[in-house]
Amino acid sequence: MRRIRLFGSLRGAAIAAFGLALQGCSSTGFGPTADPQPAVAPAETPARYTAEEVVGRWGYAAYHKDADRARTEAAARGQCRQPYVISKGATGGVMMHLADQGQPSELRLKGAPGGRSFIGPVGEAAGGAQDREIISFDGRVMITRYVDPDAGNRYGNMVYVRCSPRA
Repeated sequence: MRRIRLFGSLRGAAIAAFGLALQGCSSTGFGPTADPQPAVAPAETPARYTAEEVVGRWGYAAYHKDADRARTEAAARGQCRQPYVISKGATGGVMMHLADQGQPSELRLKGAPGGRSFIGPVGEAAGGAQDREIISFDGRVMITRYVDPDAGNRYGNMVYVRCSPRA
């Protein structure tokens, strides 16, 4: 009786090994196979705004309560004596600071479903942790807020008011 069980187990193992060997024969040949095709990244959704629209000299202020928005916009206008300068980046983005960073980085304007727009690092999907969402922008006043809840709570709603060009 033991011999029959042992023989049955060996027969099952032989069938499994034969199946694996047949699978190997179906490859393109001996040796290494061709590299798999890289996954195609989904097309980026364009932002509603362009880098050219954001580049410029801006008065800057921030608020946490919506009731303070009008007062904060006026305060931002007053900051044009010492403007926050957003310049064009080397690869078509904009030079701005990330949260808690002392030096500006080149950031991209990114679109997202529903017409939402973000400003954030290259290679990060729209709405990523380091992005800031453009809450509103009419060409003269831009309001943004960091996506990351901690940075958003610390920095609040950031108001940028375009400074008029120097005479």
